[in-house]
Amino acid sequence: MKPPCEIVVWYVIPSIRSKLAKELLKLGKKQREISEMLEITQPAVSQYLSDKRGHEISFDPVVEEYIRDLANDLVSGQLDTIDLIPKFCHICQTIKTQEVLCQLHKQKVDIPQYCNVCMGANSNKSIHELHD
Repeated sequence: MKPPCEIVVWYVIPSIRSKLAKELLKLGKKQREISEMLEITQPAVSQYLSDKRGHEISFDPVVEEYIRDLANDLVSGQLDTIDLIPKFCHICQTIKTQEVLCQLHKQKVDIPQYCNVCMGANSNKSIHELHD
């Protein structure tokens, strides 16, 4: 069994980092600077920029804008590392509400197509309500 959170770790977070690294590069940052800002290795940044890692998800315009805003805030110095976490989590939560996670889960793991427990219509129900 692969829980939805594993899909987040393997696909969603790398895709966000990839887009964010590309935005930072557009804003004139070098790979070394990007790696320091995101607290990842320079080789990881290189892989994100060359689509060897984190290219599985296409984002909708709202998420794209959140990522651009985050890049601009990082470059302007409005955010430090500790402020990066809630903004990054907000982007991830937005992706979850768009059921991207649920679709990825169905594609990457052998689960029934009718399942909507992880982020679908039943996501606000308790585990007891789901089994009653």
